[in-house]
Formats: sequence, C-alpha cells, structure tokens
Amino acid sequence: MSGWAIVAIVAAALVVARAALALLRAVRHPVVARARIVTEAEHTEIDERGAVRSVQAAELTLPVERLDEIWSPMHLERIARTYWRFLSRCTLGLIRVAYTPAERFVVLLTRPFVLLRFRAPEYEMDERRGVVRWRIERGLLVAKAGRDGNGYLQVDVRRSEPDADGLAVMRVEVEVASFYPMIASRLSRFVYTHTQSQIHVIVTHGFLRSLARLDLAESRVGRFARVGPNRTAVRR
Repeated sequence: MSGWAIVAIVAAALVVARAALALLRAVRHPVVARARIVTEAEHTEIDERGAVRSVQAAELTLPVERLDEIWSPMHLERIARTYWRFLSRCTLGLIRVAYTPAERFVVLLTRPFVLLRFRAPEYEMDERRGVVRWRIERGLLVAKAGRDGNGYLQVDVRRSEPDADGLAVMRVEVEVASFYPMIASRLSRFVYTHTQSQIHVIVTHGFLRSLARLDLAESRVGRFARVGPNRTAVRR
C-alpha cells in the first residue's frame, strides 16, 4: 500500500474519530471519578532517527474504596481492553482489534488490512503500580526500522495514598515509545504530525476522560479472571 493511500485512510479515521467523540460526549453516564488531563495536547517527540515517543496522562480522583475495588490484575487487564474498545467505538467500528493467543492486530475493518501488529501483552503489578505493555511487531503504519518488538505501546497506572477526605488519585499514562511511523518515513514528519499523531492524541485523551465512569470492558482473553480480589502482585 502506498504512503498516500495510508494517509487517506488515516485522515478518514481522523474525521470519523472527531465526529464519534462528539457523539460519545453527548451520552450521559454516571461519573465516579474526576478526570483531569495532565500532559500537553501535543506531547509527542520525534528523535533524529525518526523514532516517536508520545505520552498522554490523566489523573483520576475518586473515593479510595472505589479505587481499591479495581486495583487488581483482573481490572488492569480490563483497563487494557477498555482502551481497545474505545478505539473501535470512536472510529465507529472502522478500526477493530483481532486476537490470537500470541498476538493482537489493529485492523481496518478486517484482518488482511493490519495497521499494527503487537505481541501478546506483558503485565506487571504491585500495590502501587500496574503496567500493560504491547510490543510492536509490524503493520502498515510501521516503518521497517520499528519492526520486531523494538517499539511498544503501554498503559501505566499508579495510585496515591488517600487524603484526609478519603480520596485517592490514580494516574493513568498511555505511552508510545520507539515507534517508527511509515507515514513519516515515506512522506514527511509534517504529514505524520497532522494525521496519525493527531488521531492518537484525540483518541487517547478521549479514553482517559472516559475512565471517569469506571465502565471497564470485559477482557476478551481473561488471563487474570480467576485471580483473587486481594492479589495485586503479578509479573508476566
């Protein structure tokens, strides 16, 4: 697929994402936490080699008992699944996620059009921090230099001690690192910055704000579904 064809697909997804996010915001849902974006809208860096690093983060302030309820490997896995569900919803199903035991595929409608292919997620969690990391294998959006696990996407959650009012803060950070975009490689960094990079920021901010409802999707894999509610330590 040519570079300009990829740009056309990404640009269309950008238009759809903006429209879908407007619809999602119009739907009322009970809010459990107060969400605040704490990173700049354009917090994306490209180094001299063409590798992208983008970090988007929010702080969720909520009653500590509600945070305790979701502080487990099972809920960490569900937060990860919520990210993919949100991506599909805000593109009105244009972009979907397919699963195999060893890989995850972000596809345009169907499997032959694989935009991003990831290895199965890695999990780390203890009493204060949880991380889900997907290593990037390849895909239409990935330049050759970024293939075979050199880059990754991760969701990083950290919790604070409760304050005097019984409120705690959960910081949720979505990071893309060592990602080499095909658009920047074949066309220009300017085109990448104004298409694919914008989609990532828009979708990620929408996802972070949506967590205020604690409407967490059920995991498709359920790796930690049988882990007890009091267990927090995991490294896989």
